[in-house]
Amino acid sequence: MMRLIFFTGVVLLCVTSCSTEKKALKAFKYGKYQTSIDLYAKVLKGSPNNARANYFVGESYRLSNRMKEAEAYYAKGTNAKGIDKDTAQFYYAQALKANAKYAEAKKVLEAIEKNPENEKFKNRVDAEVKAIDQLAAINEKPSYHRVKNLETLNTASSEYSPVFLNNELYFTSSRGKDKLYEATGTPFTDIFKVSSRGANVDLATVAPLPGGINSASINDGCITFSPDGKTMVFSKCNSGKKKGGSDCDLYLSRYRNNAWTEPVMVNINQPETWESTPAFSADGRTLYFASNRKGGYGGTDIYSAQMDTRGRFSRVKNLGPDINTPGNENFPYVADDGKLYFSSDEHPGYGGLDLFVVKRSNGRTLVENLGQPMNSVGDDFGIFLFRPDRGFFTSNREGGKGDDDIYTFINEDPNLKVVNYYLQGITYTKDKEDKMQILPNAKVSLLDERGELMQDFVTGNDGKFLFRVYENENYNMVGESDGYLVKRQLYTTRGRSVDPATLKDLVTNVTFDTLLVLDKIELNKIFVLDNIYYNYNKADIREDAAKELDKLVQLLADNPEIRIELGSHTDSVDDNAYNMNLSQRRAESAVKYIVQHGIAPDRLVAKGYGEEHPIARNTNPDGTDNPVGRQKNRRTEFKILEVGVVPKKLETDEVFDEDKYFKEN
Repeated sequence: MMRLIFFTGVVLLCVTSCSTEKKALKAFKYGKYQTSIDLYAKVLKGSPNNARANYFVGESYRLSNRMKEAEAYYAKGTNAKGIDKDTAQFYYAQALKANAKYAEAKKVLEAIEKNPENEKFKNRVDAEVKAIDQLAAINEKPSYHRVKNLETLNTASSEYSPVFLNNELYFTSSRGKDKLYEATGTPFTDIFKVSSRGANVDLATVAPLPGGINSASINDGCITFSPDGKTMVFSKCNSGKKKGGSDCDLYLSRYRNNAWTEPVMVNINQPETWESTPAFSADGRTLYFASNRKGGYGGTDIYSAQMDTRGRFSRVKNLGPDINTPGNENFPYVADDGKLYFSSDEHPGYGGLDLFVVKRSNGRTLVENLGQPMNSVGDDFGIFLFRPDRGFFTSNREGGKGDDDIYTFINEDPNLKVVNYYLQGITYTKDKEDKMQILPNAKVSLLDERGELMQDFVTGNDGKFLFRVYENENYNMVGESDGYLVKRQLYTTRGRSVDPATLKDLVTNVTFDTLLVLDKIELNKIFVLDNIYYNYNKADIREDAAKELDKLVQLLADNPEIRIELGSHTDSVDDNAYNMNLSQRRAESAVKYIVQHGIAPDRLVAKGYGEEHPIARNTNPDGTDNPVGRQKNRRTEFKILEVGVVPKKLETDEVFDEDKYFKEN
C-alpha cells in the first residue's frame, strides 16, 4: 500500500512539474522572462539539476539584460537536450565575463574552438577569445575620465538614457509606476525631465512628460531631439501587441503652440522587429537608431536614416561591419564634434554593454573602447555630452543606487582639443556668355574615398552647401540638378589639418571653401577634355590620357541619358588627309577604351576632324612655329548628340566588335 501511495505521489509530481514547465516555456516564447523564471524556479525546487529548466532560466536572464544572474543556470544547462551546445556554452562564457571571470570564460570558449559542433559559430567564438586577450591592452591606455553617480537624481528604480537640452535633463525611469513588466519583473518606464545646470539638477522640478508621450503599461523611453528642440523622436516598447520582445517602435512628436503633438509612428519602423535608442545627428538631418531587422550582422545593429523637411525618413542604411557585430550594438549618440558613440556587448570589452567611440583616421573607421572608469563589468550605455569635456552616461555597475543609474563624467585630458572641419561651397553654372551664376536647388553629395555616401545636401536659393569633413581624407563631391550634367569633383583635406598643440581653445572650427560648377545639358554643346595627349604619330591611349578618359567614363555612368560624339583634333603638321586619318584613329581608340570600361557602344560616336577646326594658331604671324598653339589644337572633345537615350546593356560575356561598330558609326 505504501508503494502505491509513493508511486501515485511521483506521478502527481511529474504531472505538476511537466505542466509548470509548459507554462514556463510558453511565457519564455512570449518574452515574459520574469514570469518564466518564476515558473521554472518551481521546477528547479524539486529538480535543481534539470538541464533544460536551468538553460531557459539562463536565457531568460540574458534576454532581460541580467547576464550576471544567468551564470549559475547556464553552468547547469549547457547540456540540455535539444539545445545547441556551442550556443549555450558561448552564452555561458558571456555570463562568466559579466562576472569578471575572464580566465574561466576563455577556457569555455577555447573548448568550443577545439571541437566545434557548429562551424558557422566558430568565427564568433574566435573573436571573443581575442577580445578577452585585448583587455590587457585596453587597461593599459591612460584614462583622464572622472565619473560620479548622479545621486541627487537616481533612485532604487531604474534611471537611464540621459539627454540634455536647453538646461533640462531628460531621462527614462521606472519610478512611480506600479504595474510590472513581465520580462524583467520591474515597473514599466516613463520619460521624465528635470531642470539642470549641467550636472546640477533641481530635484524639485522632476516631472514626467505629459500623457500622449508617456503611456500606461508601456515602456516609454530613449528620447532624442532635433537641434532646435522642436522635433522629438522616442521609443514605445512592450505593449504586449506583438509576440516576444519585438514590440518596440519609434514615434515622432513636434512642439507646436507650446505643446507636443500627438505622437505618430516613424515610417522606418518594420513589423515584427525592434527599433529603439534613437539619436539625431548634430545637424538634425540624420537619425541613428538600433534595430534587429533582417539583413543585419547580429542581434541589434545601428542604422541611419535621412530626414526631410516634412519629417519623413528615407534611405535607411546599416552602418556596416566596422561598427556592427554578431552581438548587440545600440544606444548611438553623435556628439557636436561629429564622433559617433555607441554601446556593444561584442566589441572587445569588460562584459555586458561597454561604451565605444568611432574615430576616423585617414579615411578608416576605428572603434575604440572608452576604458575604465567609463566602462565596467556591468552594462554601460546611453552616453550624452553637454560639453566637449563632460556629460552623462548610464550604468548598472556595483555601488549604484538602483538598477540602472545615471552617472556624470569629466574628461580631464590636458591635451584635449576638439577641431571640427567643415567644407562649405556654392553651386554655380555658366550662362550663355560663359559668366558664373548661382545654381539653386541642386543636390550635392559627399562621398568618401571608397565611394560610400557620407552626407548629402540640397542647396537653397543661395546655392550654398555645408559638410562635415575629417583631416587627411579624399572626397568626391557629386552635384545634380534637373537639366544639368551630373558633376563629380575631387576634394582633399590632406595636408590641411591644424596642429592641436598650437591651439588654445577647447573647440576650434576650421572651414574650407570650394565651388561646384554644373554644366547645362545642351545638344551639340562641346566640352574639351584636358590632358588627352598621344605620342607622335600614334593613336595608343597613354597612361596620362587614360586617367582623363576614366573621368569621362564616370561622367557617362553618372549621366546615362546622354549620347555623345568623341571628337579628336590635330595640329597642322603633315597634310590634311594624313591628319584626318590620324585623328579618326585616335577618336576610335578613345571610344574603344571607354567601351572596355563598361559604357555601351551605342552611346558613343568616334569622329576625327584632323586640322580643320583649330582653336589657336599653329604658327606665329611671322611664320615661325607656335608650339603652344599646336598643343592646344591637339585636343579631344566630346559633344552631346542626344538626350533621353535608353542605353543598351552589354551582356557580361558580350565581346565588343570594334570593326562592326566603327563601320556602322
